[in-house]
Amino acid sequence: MCPLQKKQSSSKEIKFKVKEVGTVRVVREFIVLAKNMPSCINGQIVEFDGGLRGIVMGFTQDDVQILMLGPKAQIRAGDKVYSQAKALYLPVGNAFSGRVVNALCEPVDGKGDIVADETFPVFREAPGVMDRTTVERTLESGTRIIDTIMPLAQGQRQLIVGDRQTGKTTMTTDAIINQKGKGVICIYCSIGKTYSSFMKTLNLFQEKGVFDYTLVVSGTASTSVGEQYLAPYTAAMLGEYYMHQGKDVLVVFDDLTRHAWIYRQISLLLNRAPGREAYPGDIFYIHSQLMERAAQLSDEFGGGAMTFLPIVETLQGDATGFIPTNLVSMTDGQTYFSSALFNTGFRPAIDVGLSVSRIGNRAQWPAIKGPSRSLRMEFIQYKELVQMTQLRTTELSKEAQKKLRRGEAITELLIQDKNDPVAMERLVIEMYALNREVLDELTKEEIRKFKKDFYIKICEWFPNLPQQLREGKVVVDETIANLEEAIFHYFNSPDATR
Repeated sequence: MCPLQKKQSSSKEIKFKVKEVGTVRVVREFIVLAKNMPSCINGQIVEFDGGLRGIVMGFTQDDVQILMLGPKAQIRAGDKVYSQAKALYLPVGNAFSGRVVNALCEPVDGKGDIVADETFPVFREAPGVMDRTTVERTLESGTRIIDTIMPLAQGQRQLIVGDRQTGKTTMTTDAIINQKGKGVICIYCSIGKTYSSFMKTLNLFQEKGVFDYTLVVSGTASTSVGEQYLAPYTAAMLGEYYMHQGKDVLVVFDDLTRHAWIYRQISLLLNRAPGREAYPGDIFYIHSQLMERAAQLSDEFGGGAMTFLPIVETLQGDATGFIPTNLVSMTDGQTYFSSALFNTGFRPAIDVGLSVSRIGNRAQWPAIKGPSRSLRMEFIQYKELVQMTQLRTTELSKEAQKKLRRGEAITELLIQDKNDPVAMERLVIEMYALNREVLDELTKEEIRKFKKDFYIKICEWFPNLPQQLREGKVVVDETIANLEEAIFHYFNSPDATR
């Protein structure tokens, strides 16, 4: 080898970092128009002087349109903007569990930095058809009316829709609380909510001890518009990390109505043509690409599942609005919350007639599928009968009176306090008692006492029964015998209905 070759081989490698440098031309609120950046691609990350980041949202003939991911006060016309032709990647890892982060995966809970395992693309393609398998496992929501009449499955997308202040967020937080000890990673994503309501949810999580398996993505109204827009995609990305590890994930988006409002503001500043209700033409796409990321992966790809509970707000009960109808068409069912039911004291205020879960029945426990098969129809018929008999002055027939008593028992059994999720095995036991018609002759107070005491008595008399129900998910002859004996003892004890 010649001396020149030796010298060349021993010399250190010099690494070059190639950047495209543009110039900020105009700043419109939270939108930046930059020039001299011909190589940019849609969805890539850019960086301004001072370290502030932005994401490319579109192009004009001369400019690149950039959405700022931070305060607008830091950017001025003439500033430099740098591009490395990279898509937006953010850190992910197991250390994110139990933490509160913003839309850029930066901790905002004051507990120090988070050590990431790797980085994931925020705008990732949804799993393909061949990567998925059929849903077969129940997601236990802890809400009586949902788990009996409109059950949820792991990997499902169930829309939570209704007017404001009707209990939508409460239902989803109850579902998160109910996952304790079930091996499900929960992600709560706040989008455009007030800081006070966000802190109320965090305090509830702290009180119930759910941070062991829950992480929170904050996109509250006090954060930048760019972060509010990015928050649901960041939550989905964090969920995908766990899902591809073979874990089960539950993601709550609270709520996508505000996300649509945010995207409408962005689009109007980008001079995109407004359509129905001033929303741009691609509003369907930004939510559909998000919803499609929920999946039940096949065993070949780890077998993990990611379930979505997106919340959307209606105005005066109008479920035919543009955003609600869009989301109904891209989800696997909807749970409709009614203001009228809420005002009558029926909580959770779920309208059984308008709510449906299209695929949840496949995953429902056999132990509860049989007893609850006719529950929806009986409840709807009861509501219709109440309306018909409100102005009736003559005496009702014995059959009508029996249906009314039955409907009252069903109603009282389905009523539930907030932040008090019900275990599935307890629900099976109560539904068995309902089907035996032992509750039909009880008063409301007696049914409330039954709901409070009967399961406790079961656990005392037959300690193994709840565990047997959870493991087998079916009611066998031995279980029936135990339940019959428990019902006999309970209703024949001196204090049963006291």
